[in-house]
Formats: sequence, C-alpha cells, structure tokens
Amino acid sequence: MQGLADFLKGIGAARFGAMIAVTAALIGFFAFVIMRVTTPQMTTLFTDLSVEDSSSIIKDLERQGIQFELRNEGSIIMVPKDKVTRLRMKLAEGGLPKGGGVGYEVFDKSDALGTTSFVQNINHLRALEGELARTIRAIDRIQAARVHLVLPERPLFAREAPEPSASIVVRVRGSLEAQQIRAIRHLVASAVNGLKPQRVSIVDEAGQLLADGAQADPEQALGDERRTAFEKRMRKQVEDIVSSVVGSGRARVQLSADFDFNKITQTSDKFDPEGRVLRSTQTREEQSMTADNNGQVTVNNELPGQQQNSGPAAKDQSKKTEETNNYEISRTTKTEVTEAGRVNRISVAVLVDGIYTKNDKGELAYQDRTKEQLDRIATLVRSAIGFDQKRGDQVEVVNLRFADAPSTTPIAEPSGFLGMLQFTKDDIMYFVELGVMMLLGLVVMFMVIRPLVKRILASDEVAAAISGVLSGPAASDEAAPAGGQTLLPNGTASAIDVATVQGQVHAQSVHRVGELAERNPNETVAIIRQWLAEPAK
Repeated sequence: MQGLADFLKGIGAARFGAMIAVTAALIGFFAFVIMRVTTPQMTTLFTDLSVEDSSSIIKDLERQGIQFELRNEGSIIMVPKDKVTRLRMKLAEGGLPKGGGVGYEVFDKSDALGTTSFVQNINHLRALEGELARTIRAIDRIQAARVHLVLPERPLFAREAPEPSASIVVRVRGSLEAQQIRAIRHLVASAVNGLKPQRVSIVDEAGQLLADGAQADPEQALGDERRTAFEKRMRKQVEDIVSSVVGSGRARVQLSADFDFNKITQTSDKFDPEGRVLRSTQTREEQSMTADNNGQVTVNNELPGQQQNSGPAAKDQSKKTEETNNYEISRTTKTEVTEAGRVNRISVAVLVDGIYTKNDKGELAYQDRTKEQLDRIATLVRSAIGFDQKRGDQVEVVNLRFADAPSTTPIAEPSGFLGMLQFTKDDIMYFVELGVMMLLGLVVMFMVIRPLVKRILASDEVAAAISGVLSGPAASDEAAPAGGQTLLPNGTASAIDVATVQGQVHAQSVHRVGELAERNPNETVAIIRQWLAEPAK
C-alpha cells in the first residue's frame, strides 16, 4: 500500500485526474457499444393503429414483460424481431387489434334481458358497420375505412318502403381502380338486405367522390369499364408480340375500340308453302227420299195406320257427300337477341424504333427498319386483334427514331459467393450501424485517448529533463575541483575544451527544456509546484 501511495503521489494530481477521466470515458463508450450491439433488433408489430388498439396492445406487452418501442405518435409498435410472429398470434387470440371499430363482439358481453329493442337495433347497426369496415380494409391499397348505413323502417300504412343507402370513407395508398370501387359497392350491397349497389357512395380521405350514390342507370358506367378493359387487354397483347420482335421498351402501342351498347331483339316468321302436312280429314254424307201425293193434304193421310187408297205414288231420292281436309303449313319463328357491347371498329397505331448498331468508333448508329419488316409487324398486329376489314378496322405501323437511345451497359448480376449472400434491408442497416460504431471507436481511440496518453508521457519527459538540467551544473561544479587538482599544467587547454563541450550540452538541454515548457505549460507548473512542496533533504 505504501508503494501504491508513493506511485500515486509521484505521478501528480493532474495526471491522476487525466487517467481517471480517460478510464471513465473508455468504460462509458465501450459500455454503450456493447449495449447497442446486444440490443435485440426491433421490427414492426402493427401499423396504423387506433388509440384504443394501441393502448390495449401496450398493456398486454407490459403484462408479458416484452420490450417495445412506439413511433408515429403510438400508431406504430416495434417489438424484437424474434418475437413478432408469436406476439401476433397471441394478440390475435385475444382479438387484438380490433381495427378501431366494433363488430359482432358487441353482443358477447351484453345483457339481453334488460335491453330494449331500440338498443338491440343500434348495436346490430354498429356491428354491421364495423364488420363491413374490417372487410373493406382487407382489400389491397386500403389503409382505413368507415361505413355508415341508413336502414329506414317502413312507415305504417305506407305502400312503398324507403330504400336503404350507404356511404363509405376510405384512406388509400395511391389510387383505386374502377374495378376495385365497383367491387366495394357490390360487397356492401350484398351484405345489407335490400341495398342496391347504385345506392352506395364512396369518398376518399381527400374528399374526392369515387362513386356516386345517386340512382342512375349503371349501364353507361359498365360500358365504359368494359371498353377500357378491352382496350387494355388488346393493347397488352399487341405490345407483347411487337416487343418480342423489336425489343423491350422499343415499341409504343395505342388502341381505340368503338363499341355499340344498343341491345337489339329481332323476331321473324317464315312460311314454307311446299311443306304441307295433312292434319285432319272430315267426311259428311246426306241421303233423302220423298213420295209424291199429288199435292193433296188430308187428315186421313196424316193419321198413323191409315192406308192410302191411292195407287203407287212416285218417289224422289237425293244423296249428298261433303269432305273437309285440314293441312298444316310449315312455319319457322326466329328470335335474335343482340347483346350490348358489340365491337364496331378497332384502330391500332404502333410506333417502333429503328435498329441500333455499333460503328467503327464503337458508337451507336441508327438505322431505319425495312418496309418488309414493318409489313410483317403489321401482319402480326392484325392477327393479334382479329382484324376485320368489313367492319372498318385500321392498323398503322410507323418506324420513327425514339428520343432516348437504348442503354448498352449490361446489368451486373451477382454470381458465385456474392450471389448467395442475399441480405435484407434490416440486415444491411444492422451492418451499417455496426460499421458506424467501429468508426466512432477508432475516432475516440486516435482523437481522444492517444492525445491524452501522449500528454501524460510528455509530462514525464519534461520532469526528467528539468531534473537533469538542475542537477547537471551542480554535479559539474562538485567534480571540477577534484579534477582540477589532478590536472597537469600542460592539460589546461584540454580542460577548457571539455568545459566548452559541457557548456554546449547544458545550453542545448536548457533550450530543450524551454521548448517543452512552452508546449506544456500546465505540466511544467505542476512539476515545479510538486518540487517546491517536497521537503528539503
């Protein structure tokens, strides 16, 4: 302990404080690096959470003792990456997140015994709206949704019941396609009894009307969607077949289709006089016979059983035959229904780039395509669209130079060992963070610790130099008399030379001590004060 105390007293208070500061800084820095490296990598558990869902999830995580981070004012929760799957399953088991709305779980804990029919109807409406909102949020590009339903009751003594309606507010990523908007309308209409898709209005978060809830004939809208889908499909087919010939990105295709959305019903009857068929035959025969009484009419002649006294009388006989034949004539009834959406005409415009070749200087040289090549491309386009000259289809293929030339620099793909190293974004950020930590460690070592160590070593060197200067003259003075007594008379010149050399050495030492004192004034003052404080021997 005495040796340790002498060592600490010998190094001085300034150097001891500097050593303590450097040690504390090193411990703190390496502790920060170790804690940062050993901290688990955080990943997203849920995003776009409501305040209620975020509060419930945080309580559950605190109860389980799991580390978490909140971002974006609590709407995003981060948890350790190795626990995210288990936590999602655990929270889903408890019904979290609920999605910011109330579904059919509103009936799980309700007391049905003392609940009025009005409250039950309101809860049913809330549950239906919440379930529809959750279903709509499951669609791609939709972040949040709110559904409002109007289900009017039929008034008493009313012949017609008012129709229900719905309004939907969505927050989307980017924009929704017409097909997705129509799908949402039909989804909601199918889930509500008596609701028609035309009575569903949709608005986005910017207040833009995506679907009108007015009762209008949707045939026109459906026709526009059908024409747009047809043009898109045909354009893609033409682009694929042309790009395979001229190269990817070296062709532009525009296609326009003229549709006829009129529905036509035609009925025609055709009779064939040659195609007769006997349907039925009716024959009728009549036969009558009368006697001649000379025109006398008496009572005796009319009485039964009386014999005529007259002789044989003349008789009149008649016979009549009638035949009726019924025939069926062949009849053909034809009904033709032409549905709406007939293609009247298709017009296609295809713009293709030329051919690029390298000249002697290694530069790209442009060359137009031949007429034969353009004719072949036009033939392929006609076959792809089902060209019909009778309906007036048009196909134009033009060769013009594009404004931007194709890039000839190949894309380098990783191969070998580098191809097997497929890092994710999180891994890259983790490596970047480690690199920054190592760089900061090197900066601290060379910019902070090294200057402090050099300053401490310089203090020892200054102290040694000052000690040598102060003790050197005294030792020379003590050794001079003894040496002078042994000098011979003929050695005076040698003694003078030796004294000169020693004076030059002392002068250089004093000059060096002065430079060290100028560069390190604080250490010099501390050494001198230490010497003054030491007791005389």
